Amino acid sequence: MSTLETWPRGSLLAELTEPTVRTLLRLGPEQSMPTGGVLTREGSDESHVLVIRRGVAKVSTSQSLISIRTAGDLVGEMAALDGSPRCATITMAVPGSVVMIPGEKFTTFLTRHPDAAVALATMVATRLRRSNRRQTDFTVYPIRVRVARIIAELTEQHGQPLGHGALELGVRLTQPELAALCGAAEGSIHKALRELRDAHLVSTRYGRITVWDQHRLRTAGRLG
Repeated sequence: MSTLETWPRGSLLAELTEPTVRTLLRLGPEQSMPTGGVLTREGSDESHVLVIRRGVAKVSTSQSLISIRTAGDLVGEMAALDGSPRCATITMAVPGSVVMIPGEKFTTFLTRHPDAAVALATMVATRLRRSNRRQTDFTVYPIRVRVARIIAELTEQHGQPLGHGALELGVRLTQPELAALCGAAEGSIHKALRELRDAHLVSTRYGRITVWDQHRLRTAGRLG
């Protein structure tokens, strides 16, 4: 692996030293995945974990989309750690590649690399905190604010610069999926997006979301 390889801020691999990353990525084969390729399936008894090397994946339950994962992220770790069935289905949103690691190899890796175990625990805590905060948002903020918050956070994590401060969300999101993330009805999402477009904060086209002013969008989402 190139010494120049970098990982998105906030991903697990970004928190590990390069030697630890190399060791982790050698634990399993790298496989190309097409758009729609299934990484894990809700309810299955498989225990392998996957590292996303390239691409973006959507995490969903039978009811709705719950989160997005990108390059450098680890998925499927809960089943490997506690032996429980998969709690979500994860599918590729764009073509990419993943490293599939048997569960027993992963747990052995963690015992031999305590720095990775600490980074994993931090990642799990961050995801739980984010999930809890989102649930609070559902009861505290009006829908327009919730939509602004979700889009601002997603573009900070997965945005692709377009120039002049604009960011395009690097994954296609349908309005039903955005509604699920915001805990709102689809009609309400449509109205909130129209208001954000009228304020020249975002534009939307065929599932693509472009943010024209991230600072003002954060302000609209009441983010510090």
